[in-house]
Amino acid sequence: MVVFLSGFASDMSGTKATLLHEACKAAGQAYLRLDYSGHGQSGGDFADGTIGAWTEDAALIITEVTANKPLLLIGSSMGGWISLLLAKRFSARLTALLLIAPAPDFAADLIEPNLQPAQREALATQGFFHPPSAYGPPAPITQKLLDDSRHHLVLRAPIHITVPVRILHGMNDPDVPWQRSLILAERLESENVRLIFVKDGDHRLSRDQDLQLLTQTLATLLAEDSS
Repeated sequence: MVVFLSGFASDMSGTKATLLHEACKAAGQAYLRLDYSGHGQSGGDFADGTIGAWTEDAALIITEVTANKPLLLIGSSMGGWISLLLAKRFSARLTALLLIAPAPDFAADLIEPNLQPAQREALATQGFFHPPSAYGPPAPITQKLLDDSRHHLVLRAPIHITVPVRILHGMNDPDVPWQRSLILAERLESENVRLIFVKDGDHRLSRDQDLQLLTQTLATLLAEDSS
């Protein structure tokens, strides 16, 4: 079973999620995509969400839907962080990970150190702020999200994942520096880790050539798993 986990404020109707659905359907491969609470078609208030809560959402759906089948997790951006958390939980069923511009620990490492005075004041007085966004209306960053994220950090110690891992990352990514994928690769205990850097790629990696790379990488992982 291939499971796609989307990024922060993204959802299962996004370009990569739908493309992978079609690719898996054409190959006769079981595929699951989902919306966390407060995202897409799911109920709930986005501002109430946290890394822990969204991980639990995904874990519940995977448990209910996949019937103990082997799992290949695909995580985009924040979904890469959630994939790493789920990989530990479902380690006995995990066959591989495919991570796209993964953003583990982004709240503690990329947001909090770079907060502007006005943003810190908004967090203190309102409990949230709206960061600038190049992808549409900005989603709120809440104090609740920042506080909860510290309980789910994964890059501070070795990551006990031993299955094949493939990481795709654009080197023109303005949101998650590509060097963080090098740190992630070092933390993973798996010896079967390959990083593919796209020199002119951005954070989304949603151009035609990027999507082709994504589907080819997935097809190669699935072929290796069945051999």
